[in-house]
Amino acid sequence: MSARSDSAKVYRVAIVGLGRMGSTIDLEFPDWPPYSVAAACAASSRLEVVAGADIDAAKRRAFTERWGVRAVYSDYLEMIANEAPDLVAICTRGPLHAEMAVQAAEAGVPLIYCEKAMACSMEEADRVLDAVTRRGALFNTGVLRRFDSRYHAVRERIAAGQIGEVKAVVHYARSTLMHGHIHSIDTISFLLGDPRIESVWGELRPAGLTAENNRFDNDPAAVYQLLFAGGVEATTVPAGTWEFEVIGTEGSIRTLNNGTGALLRRAVQRGKLRHFETMPMALPPRGSATQACLEDLVNAYEEGRLPLGHVTVAHHITEACLAVAESHLTKRRVELPMTNRSLYVWHV
Repeated sequence: MSARSDSAKVYRVAIVGLGRMGSTIDLEFPDWPPYSVAAACAASSRLEVVAGADIDAAKRRAFTERWGVRAVYSDYLEMIANEAPDLVAICTRGPLHAEMAVQAAEAGVPLIYCEKAMACSMEEADRVLDAVTRRGALFNTGVLRRFDSRYHAVRERIAAGQIGEVKAVVHYARSTLMHGHIHSIDTISFLLGDPRIESVWGELRPAGLTAENNRFDNDPAAVYQLLFAGGVEATTVPAGTWEFEVIGTEGSIRTLNNGTGALLRRAVQRGKLRHFETMPMALPPRGSATQACLEDLVNAYEEGRLPLGHVTVAHHITEACLAVAESHLTKRRVELPMTNRSLYVWHV
């Protein structure tokens, strides 16, 4: 597929993995904007699902019945070869993400959406980075707060200096490492403008958890502290309802209840005392972050730019997550890049 400027072009999408994120998660959240890849494509004027692949015949049948797509395959590579899609969405379980992303890139797919996390180890992530970069593919992962207009509004206020110089970020919620904290670390990075993460301290829960053969076969709960270039520190508190607070020299912004609201607080001087006062802050209506993520790939392709969650960013955030596990094992702070590239953490 050569670069085009035709804004009316409809991009052909093939989905690998016809379960929850590929097709059915909207049944769990019927009041939300389109959430699955198939639903997001159905809502988009730029995207059309033309094929799907899954090793489960029942899922293939259900996908055809639900979305009317008759080109379904048990072998995703056969699907890519036969259908020549513009965009492949990898919606399988975590252990398959890296290999499928590499194979899609090597097959010449120009646009790749890969569910998070992109890999279970840095060895795998390195192979994805190499293949995607070498083949010139554009790549986003399913860290959907990065594509949510409400978090964009918060990021814009931070970038405009409304809370002064950022000093710290706090994430609130108990979460597993690779399934959950890939989101929290990515969102923190996004809100800050994606500065480099220099070092990571972390601990897995329970605290005495050990790895067998440099491998965790279950995704553990975790806490962490990150140091970004420029000195900003970020930490997670294992309680709360998925909220983020960015604290600066002149105030703070806190997202509320998984992005449904936000508080802006500005520093004021009252006599000898300086404190934060809450100011009104409206957020834009919630849209489909999945649709925004997929359309960002299309727009990046047409505009000749990197997508918002491009493979270098995804690789770096994956490394920060795995460094949490490495810090737990070594009982020390881990500098990035990690030396232990084979440390493996399974995730769904």
